[in-house]
Amino acid sequence: MSRIGKAPIEVPAGVTLEISKSNVVTVKGPKGELTQQIDPDLIVKIDDGVLTVDRPTEQKRHKSLHGLSRSLINNMVIGVSEGYTKQLELVGVGYKCTNTGNFLELTLGYSHPIYFYVPEEVKLSTLTEKGNNPKIILESHDKQLIGQIAAKIRTFRKVEPYKGKGIKFTGEEIRRKAGKTTA
Repeated sequence: MSRIGKAPIEVPAGVTLEISKSNVVTVKGPKGELTQQIDPDLIVKIDDGVLTVDRPTEQKRHKSLHGLSRSLINNMVIGVSEGYTKQLELVGVGYKCTNTGNFLELTLGYSHPIYFYVPEEVKLSTLTEKGNNPKIILESHDKQLIGQIAAKIRTFRKVEPYKGKGIKFTGEEIRRKAGKTTA
């Protein structure tokens, strides 16, 4: 039995869950609304504010979808009640970031600035303090979307292993390599 799949999901106060006949789960909360199509074979039940996901058989396909479906629903419940935050840090001399609403402008050592539009579902803010690296802060109720946006921003200048310059997540450890002069 899947350890993740069999764990029940506690539905917090202020969050409503609706399950349609075609296994479309809709979660509404103070931060927003999310929907997710769950495989029709899986059984999604809600009793007294506790949601459970069960699988009908021990087939490999049902086993693989069991934990995934439970995690997706749990991420939606957490997203609409608490929300998610990702912080990216720009490490490098002259690297800058500014935003105007959801329009991000990055200066990353190229001959041109990079402009990136962030969808309306994600709240964007930038932080530039003297003595610290510039930061990009993303907030949203959709975990998949915020992860995708953060990964896209990161691809503009990946962290290189010799000097550690680039865009990284705050708190991320970068594996550094020794240069050829130390060998």
